[in-house]
Amino acid sequence: MSILPSHQRIIISIERQRLFTFNQNTLHKEFIISTSEKPPSCQENSFGTPLGLHKVAEKIGDNAPLGTVFKGRKAQGFTYQDAHAEDSKLNLITTRIMRLKGLDPSINLGDPQDTYNRYIYIHGTNHESRLGTPFSKGCIEISNSDCIELYDWATEETLVWIQ
Repeated sequence: MSILPSHQRIIISIERQRLFTFNQNTLHKEFIISTSEKPPSCQENSFGTPLGLHKVAEKIGDNAPLGTVFKGRKAQGFTYQDAHAEDSKLNLITTRIMRLKGLDPSINLGDPQDTYNRYIYIHGTNHESRLGTPFSKGCIEISNSDCIELYDWATEETLVWIQ
């Protein structure tokens, strides 16, 4: 498989709980995020944030209202502010979804370590106060307003390096 360079790149630092966007080789923006509360891992059922080179494979949620709740990659017709109290305790997938696909067969592409099959996303969260500390189940969570900004900036095929 050949990987073409992209002018837009995303670098995710698990250690710093930050996501950086680059245009060409120039830093464009820095975002506060949250990655997994478990150690980084590419293995299925580990609930760890996967490492290595990925790309944005799918973008889901065009024009959905801020805070829209998604289940199974489908908008549920309400925002997290309107969710039932029990649902609000969960880490909901909100606003937009950028589904990641691993590009390295040695660590994140192919079973049992396939990022895409593990449904690893960059997405909004209903727990924005926790951003900056690890608390997800493997995904990269970001504030809802930042999620829209990142979603509008990124393309399908934008390269994502997770370290």
